[in-house]
Amino acid sequence: MTNDIVGDTLIRIKNGYLAGKKQVELPYSKIGKSLVKLLAKNKYLTSVEIIENNNIKTMLVKLAYNDKTPVVSDVTRVSKPSYRVYVKTGKIPNVFSGLGVTIVSTPQGLMTGKEARKKRLGGELLCKIW
Repeated sequence: MTNDIVGDTLIRIKNGYLAGKKQVELPYSKIGKSLVKLLAKNKYLTSVEIIENNNIKTMLVKLAYNDKTPVVSDVTRVSKPSYRVYVKTGKIPNVFSGLGVTIVSTPQGLMTGKEARKKRLGGELLCKIW
């Protein structure tokens, strides 16, 4: 069991891409579920499936590739359990001039930096993915 669910989810996805896997199995959590659904919505993942086996839930995540090239180049964790980073609406960074995505935890749930700016919400800056 890990204490940093977001970091564990992101690094398992990144390691799956680096190893060339087609899918990755992740432990289930509410924040992990919303994170992978947000990544799937932004086309960094192909699909997300929740599997329950003997009352233990896991998530099966299918990774996206473009002609055997991973869609995800890198993931950077910004806010960590030991060092939280909070941003206001105007300070949400762009990743590679809009080619990447910033994920922000807002009072209305997880959303991309672009959505947070549009709704004028700030929050905890979780990660950058490109």
